[in-house]
Amino acid sequence: MSIKNLLTVSSFLLTITLVAQNLSRIEKKIIASVENNNTDAISFLEKVVNINSGTLNSEGVKEVGMVFSNAFEEIDFKTTWIEMPEKMNRAGHLFAETSGNKGKKLLLIGHLDTVFEEDSPFQEFTMVNDSIAHAPGGNDMKGGNVIVLYALKALHENGLLKNAQIITAFTGDEESTGKPLSISRKDLIDAAKRSDIALGFETSTGFNYATVARRGSSGWAVEVEGKRAHSSGIFNDRVGAGAIFEMSRILHQFYTDVKGEDLLTFNPGTLLGGTFVNFDNTTSKGDVFGKTNVVAQEALVRGGLRFISEEQKERARGKMKKIVSNNLPNTSATISFTDSYPAMKPTEGNEALLNILNEVSIDLDQGKVLAYDPGKRGAADVSFVAEYVDCLDGLGTMGSGAHTPEETVNLNTIEALTKRTAILIHRLINTKQ
Repeated sequence: MSIKNLLTVSSFLLTITLVAQNLSRIEKKIIASVENNNTDAISFLEKVVNINSGTLNSEGVKEVGMVFSNAFEEIDFKTTWIEMPEKMNRAGHLFAETSGNKGKKLLLIGHLDTVFEEDSPFQEFTMVNDSIAHAPGGNDMKGGNVIVLYALKALHENGLLKNAQIITAFTGDEESTGKPLSISRKDLIDAAKRSDIALGFETSTGFNYATVARRGSSGWAVEVEGKRAHSSGIFNDRVGAGAIFEMSRILHQFYTDVKGEDLLTFNPGTLLGGTFVNFDNTTSKGDVFGKTNVVAQEALVRGGLRFISEEQKERARGKMKKIVSNNLPNTSATISFTDSYPAMKPTEGNEALLNILNEVSIDLDQGKVLAYDPGKRGAADVSFVAEYVDCLDGLGTMGSGAHTPEETVNLNTIEALTKRTAILIHRLINTKQ
């Protein structure tokens, strides 16, 4: 979204009538608390943005986590820092929790890490104008974390969190997930199994949109072997087609035979072929040696796959396997897959949550909230829990330039989105089981 559009939204927000007819007396008190705390919320955002917390900067990630931990403890949440094994090279996760049996049990998801590592040209929180702040990592997604904290703070100030189970889970490695996933996402999944609903506060896709579905992602790799020989013999019965022609056939058939399903995409990101090939999976760098008069004996490709359901993922993988097995003469090929993020497929429960959010937004005179196109969203932590609970995501801050040094946050939307979140949480924890 452009800054011009953001300013237009900001101007609209400033004219909102805050005493909408359908808000209860208690809800109006919640809104007043959010308004009173908004200046502090923006100062808090500035503080955490100015602490570098690139995924691999474990000390920085934990430092941001401790700032949030102290703030949660001030509103009577019990906090826990969950360390990851040293070999995973990840800082850990912050969990903050209240306990009780009233209404729906909620899991609120955010992340502490950003894409800006210590050696990146990191720039601090800086005002661009009265509405926009330059804030690397502030939009994705420290701003969303702040919305969670200050929505809960408003509820706490009005004594509305008593006997409610709310688990806030801020992971420390969303931008580059620690492996194995069975360890790095175990605590998040365990929390979901104790909850009814998960709300994700990843970057907003627009003031009047929320996410009811996100595509999953996985990796794939194809390795091909051909017969090394003088190029004059290529295509004959003794030499065959060579590794590069076989890889070309495979990729072309992926394009023609696998492509086509709605919301299914796959992308070959790296491709190497020649006499000798070296590739480092950790750094995604490699080199190749070959000559024009030598038939290539090796080729490899690394790619990604996006899908809206596990069924769609498995169908695509099955087609890819079949294509890889039908080799050109004197070549062989193998394909392997690595799981990363599962899909958060659209469900009736997710749609029902969207309807509740829409009612809240209308009651706040903020307009209707619609479902965002899942084909335009990447994967996120909420996908790991979608199997166990109803989910809604994209509830975080608005801004532009996420993952770039020009990342911005629209500060005028934080108050409105915090109000929306606080009222949504209030209504959910007062909904009968």
